[in-house]
Amino acid sequence: MRKIKVLIVDDSVMFRELLAKALARDSFLEVVAMAADPYEARDAILKYKPDVMTLDIELPRMDGIEFLRKLMPQYPIPTVMVSALSDKVFEALKAGAVDFVSKPSGMNSEQLMTFVKTELATKIKIASTVKVSEHKTVENRAIVTGGANYSKDIVVAIGASTGGTEAILDVIKNFKKDIPGTLIVQHMPPGFTAMYAERLNNHCEVVVKEAKNGDRVLPGQVLLAPGDAHMRLVKVGGMYQVECKPGPKVSGHCPSVDVLFESVAKVAGKNALGIILTGMGKDGADGLLAMRKAGAKTIGQNEASCVVYGMPKVAYDIGAVEWQGDLHQIAQKAYTMLDSM
Repeated sequence: MRKIKVLIVDDSVMFRELLAKALARDSFLEVVAMAADPYEARDAILKYKPDVMTLDIELPRMDGIEFLRKLMPQYPIPTVMVSALSDKVFEALKAGAVDFVSKPSGMNSEQLMTFVKTELATKIKIASTVKVSEHKTVENRAIVTGGANYSKDIVVAIGASTGGTEAILDVIKNFKKDIPGTLIVQHMPPGFTAMYAERLNNHCEVVVKEAKNGDRVLPGQVLLAPGDAHMRLVKVGGMYQVECKPGPKVSGHCPSVDVLFESVAKVAGKNALGIILTGMGKDGADGLLAMRKAGAKTIGQNEASCVVYGMPKVAYDIGAVEWQGDLHQIAQKAYTMLDSM
C-alpha cells in the first residue's frame, strides 16, 4: 500500500517544519511539499499531485477559503483545515474542505507530536478516502411537510462526524417549529460547537443552541452537545432535560453519539426518532440499535450522499437502521415517521 502524499500549506515556516516532522513519524504518510501561500500551493499541487492538503485559513495573498473556492471546481483535492478558533472554518467546509482540526497553540514539541498522531494524521487518512468531486454542495429543494401536534414525550436524536456539519444543516433547515425537541452530537473540538450552533441558528427556523447541563428539551429547539462533554437525555420531574458532563472517550469520541443514543433508548424508548449521518468509524451504531430495540424509529444516510459512509454503514449492517435514504430525503422521512408515532 503506497503512502498518502500530503501537501502542507501554512504561512509559518516553523509550524510547517514541525508538522512535516511530526507527520513523517507516520509510516502511512509522506509530506511531498510545503507551501506558504495559495500560489505556492497551486504550483505544488500541479507538480507533486498530493492526495491530501492541510490548509490554514489565514494566509498571505489569498485566504484559505477563497483558495478552496477557486481550486475545488478545477482540482478537487481532499483538504483538512488546520484552523485557529474561528467560525470561518465552517465557510471552509462549505467550500469543500473535508474536515478540520483546531490549530494547536502553546504546545511543546512532544505535545505537538501527540496532537498530530492522534488527531491530524487520523483526519488526513480519512480525507484520503473521500472523493471530493462527488460531494459538492447541492441546494436542497425538498418540500417538507409536517404539522401534527406531537407529544412532548417524543425526542429526535441525531449523530454525525466527518461531513456532518453540512449534512446536519441540510436536515434541520427543513425542520419546522413543531418538531419535537432535538438533540445532536457532531464530533467537533471544544469552542467550535458554540459557533456551529450559532451558525445553524442563523440558518434555521428552529432555535439552535449549544447545550448546557440541565437544559430542558423543548419542541422547536435543537440542543448541540458541547465539544468537550457527553450529552445524555434524562427525565427530571416528568420533563426531559440534558445532562452534559466531561468523561472518557466512548467509541473513540467525547461527545459520543453512542452515549446520546443509548440514553435516549433508555429514557424515551419508543417515543424517539434516531438519525445517523455521514462519518468515519462506528460511533452511534450500537446506540441506534439500542434505540430500535426499544421501539424507536431510526434513519440512516445512504452511501451515495455521505462524505464518509462509515457510521451509517455499520449501523445499517447490524440492523439498527429502519429506513436508509438520500440526505435530501431525510427531513421529510423524519416527519413521516413522527406522524406515525
